[in-house]
Amino acid sequence: MYFRDKIAYQPLPLPERVSLPDEQALAAAEAFRDYMRKRHSVRDFLPTPVPQPVIEACVAAASSAPSGANHQPWHFVAISDPAMKAKIRAAAEEEEKEFYAGGAGDEWLKALEPIGTGVSKPHLDIAPWLIVIFAQRYGMTRDGHRYKNYYVPESVGIATGFLIAALHHAGLSVLTHTPNPMKFLNGLCDRPDSEKPTMILAVGHAAPDATVPAVAKLKKPLSEVLSLRSG
Repeated sequence: MYFRDKIAYQPLPLPERVSLPDEQALAAAEAFRDYMRKRHSVRDFLPTPVPQPVIEACVAAASSAPSGANHQPWHFVAISDPAMKAKIRAAAEEEEKEFYAGGAGDEWLKALEPIGTGVSKPHLDIAPWLIVIFAQRYGMTRDGHRYKNYYVPESVGIATGFLIAALHHAGLSVLTHTPNPMKFLNGLCDRPDSEKPTMILAVGHAAPDATVPAVAKLKKPLSEVLSLRSG
């Protein structure tokens, strides 16, 4: 958080300590890995309502993420109102028409072919919740003083990862959606120009006939994403 008044550094004893013996740590890490491997991006949702306290708890978990100077430069807008979701879908599909009509470029469109995406975004209507994530490029105090935020993309990216993991932990499916450009979301969500929309998460329970692209199951092996320099 940002304070206009000078706040001196004051160390506190570690409030909570999470530590496991090596054997239990490995078991916990492997269990979490296996559970996260069950997370899939789906486009087929049930309209079944998800209680608001579940969403609130997941956003609270996301807000515990580390951030530059602890400024927490994010804002989440959780939407269940059908009329507002319909407006977001209509605006997003307008942007997508230009994207798929060639605005994205041939290489990008070719890369998307195995994913099976297109202009139509019915999940933005059907999913019981949409969570729009905003990055606060700079902050404003209540008396109108502007202050700088630090490592904003990195901080918001970490918080978004926390949120997706929390939603998965709550038994919910999530689809990330990034219409380009996304400036229309500021007006629809009543957010200031200082905030940049970065992503829409469609959140709910996967439909019984939900599918995923076969290519989505192809993940890089650990040897390609990890380098070890052990002593």
